[in-house]
Order: sequence, then structure tokens, then C-alpha cells
Amino acid sequence: MKIAALTMDKVRDGLRAREFTAEELAREALAFAQAENPKTNAYLHFSEERALAAARAVDRRLAAGEDPGPLGGVPLAVKDVIVTKGVRTTCASRLLEHFVPPYDATSVARIERAGGVILGKTNCDEFAMGSSNENSAFGPVRNPAALDRVPGGSSGGAAAVTAQGTAVAALGSDTGGSVRQPASFCGVVGVTPTYGRVSRYGLVAFASSLDHIGPFARNVKDAARLLGVIAGRDEMDSTSAFAPVPDYEAACGGAVKGLRVGLPKEYFAGLGGETADLLRQAVRTLEGLGCAVEEVSLPHTEYAIAAYYIICTAEASSNLARYDGVRYSRRSPRAETLSGMYRLSRGEGFGAECKRRIMLGTYVLSAGYYDAYYLKAQKVRALIARDFERAFERVDAIVTPVSPFPAFKLGEKLDDPLEMYLSDIYTITGSLAGIPCMSVPCGTAGGGLPVGMQILTRHFNEEGMFRLAHAYEQARG
Repeated sequence: MKIAALTMDKVRDGLRAREFTAEELAREALAFAQAENPKTNAYLHFSEERALAAARAVDRRLAAGEDPGPLGGVPLAVKDVIVTKGVRTTCASRLLEHFVPPYDATSVARIERAGGVILGKTNCDEFAMGSSNENSAFGPVRNPAALDRVPGGSSGGAAAVTAQGTAVAALGSDTGGSVRQPASFCGVVGVTPTYGRVSRYGLVAFASSLDHIGPFARNVKDAARLLGVIAGRDEMDSTSAFAPVPDYEAACGGAVKGLRVGLPKEYFAGLGGETADLLRQAVRTLEGLGCAVEEVSLPHTEYAIAAYYIICTAEASSNLARYDGVRYSRRSPRAETLSGMYRLSRGEGFGAECKRRIMLGTYVLSAGYYDAYYLKAQKVRALIARDFERAFERVDAIVTPVSPFPAFKLGEKLDDPLEMYLSDIYTITGSLAGIPCMSVPCGTAGGGLPVGMQILTRHFNEEGMFRLAHAYEQARG
């Protein structure tokens, strides 16, 4: 079987036709992933025993004539900031290099109840802080489309294994674009659901008011199916929503004629080059499907970067205070006093980007600066959310670029943090507003570098987002 060409439907059909068993598929998928991983460094570790146990459970269900579940036998991967019982969860940091969680994240438990087979944990920027996946303590991930390029971050490993075909789909996490940007750079589908749609229980916190778990897949229907499995209220997460979960997969194939699609003028004003050409071509495709395209305005977009990096660093400073060498994180062997243990454990364990964000966040939360920075940023966040509410009174969906440019070269932006932060300029606004958004491949730029189109809809309207994305995907062929 060609592992790299599998979709969820092909797995289901193969199991039903007895072309292979779930265990045979898992063994071959593991062997293929382990053989391919040196090219990209996308997996940090494999969970072979767990994967085979899950596959055997699927085979037992099939032998008993039972439904193996919507993900029955499907090989998947999970970003290494999502905890897995008995399987190391490092957050790509030396601080948690040997941490083995005692419980599963809700999203992981739901995947396995649905028959999914988790092959391993994927590389990422340390504690999900980065836009290129070069901040991992265990080395950068390389983009399968061009091995001298970044895969995007922070979920670059999850995007890379999906694009490489070493997993049929994967889970990532998104704080300011960390699912959509790597999906765009690697040429796969990446979904950031409405804040609260998917439980964050078991997601290692970076910025709690912005963190999401979202799926990667090679087509829209697979992404819709995976989101349907992990979505829904969870008593373990008080921020998870009570909203019912529709059949997202059924929404794929729905009519889009007459849908109103907005193009925010602030996003397209400074956009140029091949990315702009591909986006214009994508808009023409939507018009050809019968969508009515019109210009909209999101006037507070220019303040998004500043607001986001104040809010996320403040929350990161608070969340990462728990890694002090006292409990389950790394403890420096050189420490001789309590204060020395704190200083050395954190100094040796955290990488440069984590330290930068902790220092920035501590500063904006310090006495005398809270109102000037953090409180003001939260007010700007409210204005950005209001911009989207007003836009969705006129249109059903908004289409924008995902990134101003395709994947850049490894090391190209490492010495300029501000330039790196600006690579998320088109994804941060959706994250601040908490609305559903996704990246869908819309072509390739020079050298075969993938480019994604971003689709955004109103809160909890993932159905409409998938309907438009699937129609576009089918129109592109």
C-alpha cells in the first residue's frame, strides 16, 4: 500500500475490503515514518506500542462486525505540546525532555475512542513559541516541499508529517496562526476552530486565552472529520463551549452559490508578488462558483501585531512560571541554593525565544505598566473582534492571505525577531477575535513553494467554512 497517498476514506475502504488489517497498516506506517523522518526531523518520538495496541483494538471491532469509528485504523500524529499518557511530551524543550504525562489530553482520548492510531509526537517550536519551527531544542523541522526551507511554526512538525505523507492527518495547536501558517507553507489544510470549540484539557498552556487545538489533513473532508471527532463540550475545560457539534463532513459538498465573500482591504493593500497573484486567482475561482465578492474593512488590523504580542507574552510569562525545577521539570545539577535552582534550571532549560517572551510578558504585567500595555491591548482586541462582527453582518465569509510570502529559508529570519513576528500578520487577527479560520492550498509560487488561502467565518460557523473550502478545493481539482 502507498502510505503517503492514503486518505481517511481509503483507509476505511481498504479495511472493509480486507486489503489489509489495521495492525498491518500501523506497522507499515510506522516503518515508513521512521525511514522518512531523518529528512525532515518532523517526529520527535514514536509511540509504537500504543499505535499497535490501538490498531489491534480496531481489528477486534471489525472482526466482531462492529463499527471501528470514524477514524478507524487511520494513522495520525500529535504535536508534542498535547499530553499523551505514558508517552513523552517534551514541548520541544530541554525542561521537559524526560516528562511522561500520567493522563491523556481530551482530544487524544477522543481520537483513540474514534479508532485513530497515533504513531508519534511531532516537533514544534519550544512551548509553541515561534513562526518557523527553528526554536525546538531538538533541531529545526525541514519543509517536505523544499528541505532548505522552514515548514512554518509552531506546529511545523505536524504540518510536515501530513505533507510528507507519514501521517494521514495530525493535531497541532494554534495561538496566533501556528496551524494555518505551517499549513500554508507545507501545502496542506489546517484548521483553527472557534475558541472553545475543542477542549484545551491536556494542551500545555502558552497563552490560555488564545490557544486552540486544530487538525491538519491533506484534504478538506479529512480535516472536517477529524475536527468533528475532537470537538465538543468537555467538563475538564471550563472554557469549552456548550454549542452542539454539527456534521462537518456533511457540510462538504454543499452549495456555495450566492455566498457573500468579503476581501478586507487592509490585508490586500500591501500584498504583492506571486502570493497576491495566487490569491486573486483563488478569488476568481470563488466568483466562478457563484460567490458574490465584495470589499470589507477591518480598520483595527494595523494594531493587531502589537496587541497580540503584549497579550501572548503576558500570558506566557504567567503560564511558564510553573517550570521552576521544583516539580516535574528539569532541575539544574549545578544549583546549590533555592534561588540558584530557580535561576539555573530556567536559564539552562528555556531557549532564547521562550526567555525573550517571558521577559517581555513580565515587563508588561509589572507594576505601573499593566494599564499602559496589557489592559490597552485587551481593549484593542475587543475592537478587532468588533470589526469582524460588523463585517459578518455583510458577508458570510472572509478570504485573506495566510502569509505575506511562501516558506522562507532556514536561518533567514532568526536574527530578526520582529521580521519573524510579522510573518503572522494575517493570522493574528482571527486568533484575537476567537473566530474559526483555516488555510486551504491555493497554488505554488516559484520553486514549487506552496501558498495557502485563509477562510474566516463567524463564531461557531465551521460548517460554512468547510462548505466554502471544499467547494474551492474541488474547483481547483
